[in-house]
Amino acid sequence: MKFITPLAKTDNFWINIDTEDPRELTELNEKYHIEQEMIDYALDENERAHFEYNRKDGTFLLIYVVPKEFQEDNHYETTPITFLIKDNVLFTMMNEETRYLFPRIERVLYDDQNISLYKALFNVLFMLTDQFFPLIEGIERKRKVVNQRLRQKASKKNLLELSDLEIGNTYLFSAAKQDAVVLEQLRVHFMYNKFNEIEREELEDTIIEARQLVEMASLSSQVLNQLSGTYNNILNNSLNDVMRVLTVLSVLLTIPTIITGFFGMNVPLPLEHNVMGWLIIVGLSTVLLVILLFALRKFMKN
Repeated sequence: MKFITPLAKTDNFWINIDTEDPRELTELNEKYHIEQEMIDYALDENERAHFEYNRKDGTFLLIYVVPKEFQEDNHYETTPITFLIKDNVLFTMMNEETRYLFPRIERVLYDDQNISLYKALFNVLFMLTDQFFPLIEGIERKRKVVNQRLRQKASKKNLLELSDLEIGNTYLFSAAKQDAVVLEQLRVHFMYNKFNEIEREELEDTIIEARQLVEMASLSSQVLNQLSGTYNNILNNSLNDVMRVLTVLSVLLTIPTIITGFFGMNVPLPLEHNVMGWLIIVGLSTVLLVILLFALRKFMKN
């Protein structure tokens, strides 16, 4: 549903476009003369964070990657949101996955009574960057809980929870890096010279916030990777220990198998008529088992 409102005490407007409504997209192209290529960027759910500037008509497009509202398959994922600036209008283009951001963007835009289009944009980007911090902090808290469980028992359930945390953090870390790169590129673009002092300050504040986010997400990612690698090594060592025990048992069991096989032949054999023959055979097997066991233990220690 399209939403149009003036930006406080200015001649600027904010228009929110629902990208799932074909009529609004058609109007965006026909009434506001937004090129179809830029509209296509907004419709691409896998679009990376970047910005475009059309020198012919002065249209500025910026795509920012934000977290989705709810987890999917027990981990966080991200999705792009599109901003367009043309003439005196700031367009936000949202779909079902980004619609939850509408009231938050509305609060940001209405907090400042004298706001320019680019200051409005940078304020919104600052707010969107802050949306990542609680999610990463939540991952850190869950990571500590899962780590304590894994110290007690490296069960499949606990390992899957650790995997979900690692996947979710990867999505957030990747999005944070993309967003930070876009902001850094914007600072060295020729458009930076067109910004007034207040707009530049807002951009710098957003860049600082994005850098802090990248550092925080990077640290969290490194810890999760280290934790995952540690428990993988523990499981591999446990598997090696089990295989070693099974190998020793299989070697030990060959002794009674050979002896009983020998005395099980249907031919005249030693101890055939000895009433103590069975005990002698069992004793011989036991002695050989003990000798072989000590030999294997000495070999494994070395």
